[in-house]
Parts: sequence; C-alpha cells; structure tokens
Amino acid sequence: MKKAEKIKQKAQELGFELIGFAPAHPMPDFDFFRWWLDQGYAGTMSYLHRGAERRGDPGKILSGVRSIICLGLNYHTGLFSHYISNYVLGEDYHRVIGEKLKVLEMFIQTEVDPDARTKSYVDTGAILERSYASQAGLGWIGKNTCLINNGLGSFFFIGEILTTLEFEENDYGRPEVDQCGSCTKCLDACPTQAFVQPYVMDANRCISYLTIEYRGEFSAEQKEMVGEHLYGCDICQQVCPYNDRIPSTPLAAFQPREGFLEKTRENLGHLTEKEFKEITQQRAMDRISYGQWLRNVKKA
Repeated sequence: MKKAEKIKQKAQELGFELIGFAPAHPMPDFDFFRWWLDQGYAGTMSYLHRGAERRGDPGKILSGVRSIICLGLNYHTGLFSHYISNYVLGEDYHRVIGEKLKVLEMFIQTEVDPDARTKSYVDTGAILERSYASQAGLGWIGKNTCLINNGLGSFFFIGEILTTLEFEENDYGRPEVDQCGSCTKCLDACPTQAFVQPYVMDANRCISYLTIEYRGEFSAEQKEMVGEHLYGCDICQQVCPYNDRIPSTPLAAFQPREGFLEKTRENLGHLTEKEFKEITQQRAMDRISYGQWLRNVKKA
C-alpha cells in the first residue's frame, strides 16, 4: 500500500471525513494575505502581522518540509444558538482534533517512515490553512471567506500535518473549482456589511471578531453591530446553500453541552464569573475573558 493510502486509511479510522495532500510550496494567496493586512482588515489581530513572513513559506516552520496533510472534521449538529457560534457549543476542538493528529503523527513515524519528521496544527500555526486545504482538494474558499466542501458544507474544522514525507505526484490534490457562482446570499445576509467585496472580509466589521478577538470596550457603533450576539456569528454560513442538508457529526464531543442551548440570552447574561469559568472550561470559548463576556452582554 502506498504511503498516502496508508495515511488516508488511518485518518479515516480516526474519524476525519476529509483528507488530502498538498505540496509544501509557498501559496500564491500569500500576496493577497499581505495586501489584506496592509488594508487594516485584520483589526487588532497583531499576531497575524507577527507571523506574516512564516505564513509565506512552510519551510520556516518545519525545515525540509515537502508535504502538508490536510484534514477536515465535521462539527455540524443541526442545533443552533442565536447568540453563540455553533463551533464552541461542544468540547474544545483544539484538543479533540489535536489528539487525533498526534495519533496520526505517531502512525506516520512508526508505520510509514521512521525518518519522517512532522509538525501538526489546529488553527494555531502561522500557515495559510484554508489555502493549503483548498490545494489539497478539501474544498474552495467561498465568497464568505470560509472553506466550503460540496457535500460537507463549511461546518467543519481543519487541521494539518507538515511533514518531510514526499508523496507521488498523483497523490497530491487539485484545487477544487469555486462553486459559489452568482450566489450572494452570504454577502447579503451579513448584518454589518463586513464583506468589502466577495472573498474580502473586513474583520473590524465582523461580529465574530468583535465578540472574540477585539479586546477593547465597544463604541456605540460596535454595540449596534454586535446586537444580541454573545460569542461569534454563523449567519454567513447558515444561509449558504451548501450547508443545506449536510450530515450531522457522529462525534459526541461536538454535541452541545447539556442544558446550554436551553439557556436564554438573559440567563447567559447573568452568569457569575464562577459560572462563566465552569461553562468555558475545556471549551474553545475560553478564548475570551469574563470581562469581555460582560462587555458582550452589555454589562461593562
């Protein structure tokens, strides 16, 4: 069995629905990324500027890297909160996917090539994740800037393993053709007009950015933009036709924690600091502080 086939089979055993391979070449998208930063569209996310040059060349992350293994894991449950983004309703995806990637790395080093070196990331590395995932054939980057797969939609997490392994040419994926067509549902539905144009999002006007990444107090305009949202926003994904009738995740880890969806916005707005920490413990939602939470519920 070929190296790529062995890895794909193991990844499927671990539950990954999407698996693809991309050569570790610098991405043409890097020029667009630099332009996007220069326009100020990253807001206060200074870490994107700090890691900018590394994003242009995977070799600066792992010396001798030849390939990037890209993987996708469905988190869609069909259950939604009007106030909190779907991806944080279950367990912390960094841990869930990170553990699976570590198992796959170990498999590569013991069952595929003992000399192979690897480095894995789940939404934390200075790498153009969506670009490499698209190159590997996992989907295309849509007008709402999300990676979209025709079959799994966009409610899936991506992770990647950088490796010194080189695969056969026909094992590497091909970029999936953009299938957004003339559809503008995501752009039209955004309540803050965060999309400067198709495929270009200004984080300064994005509800997810404002409620999660932005650390300052809200101006009157920002309060109006955030509206009733407490953590994140799924609007541009919920209206996407490719998210109609997509399968639900079989993973219990991504199911909403018991009783959470039943809480009203008023209930959530009255959480004490202790209750907030209990809710966010071991969840991706611990990215924000209690102070930010109070700001988001308009108590600060």
